[in-house]
Amino acid sequence: MPYITADIAISADGFATGVNQRLERPFGDGPVDELHRWMFETPDENAAELTAITAADAFVMGRNMFSPGRGAWDLEWRGWWGEDPPYHKPVFVLTHHEREDVPMQGGTTFHFVTGGVEAALKRAVEASDDGTIAIAGGATTMNQFLAAGLIDELRLHIAPVIVGAGERLFDGVPPQKLRQVSSRSASLVTHITYRIER
Repeated sequence: MPYITADIAISADGFATGVNQRLERPFGDGPVDELHRWMFETPDENAAELTAITAADAFVMGRNMFSPGRGAWDLEWRGWWGEDPPYHKPVFVLTHHEREDVPMQGGTTFHFVTGGVEAALKRAVEASDDGTIAIAGGATTMNQFLAAGLIDELRLHIAPVIVGAGERLFDGVPPQKLRQVSSRSASLVTHITYRIER
């Protein structure tokens, strides 16, 4: 039986991005750089959380996590991370446009899935041999998985900033009961882990 986790950095008012996402501003406008400062400015202080984000056996992400484009693919685009992305496992990208697999250095291969969240999850489960699957974001993708009841463990990384508008976590998600299993405050972020009770 696979175990499905999800990590996402959000603002105090629940936003994972600002408005007007684009190539030059992948997370949109507003004070969204604050959401990820903890990853780059204080990595030693947050080493356990950073390790956990990429510790899964397979990953699922939305197209916006992989690419700034929304229409037909720019086949030159190979992701935001350079030739050696941090995943080192299969990554299944949700999209409405078919594309051939993109193998990268370090063991990451991006696979593109047009059949929705359940099709992507099925492929991730097969690739992981029923291991741990991580939903890598963004908020819209995570909300689809939450609405479908497909996440076991939700790990929030809450930055002390108010973004005000953009993509918000939990939009369109029906009522659910969360059980808090851990929390830890660091200098630039508070980490909270919930188990989702079914």
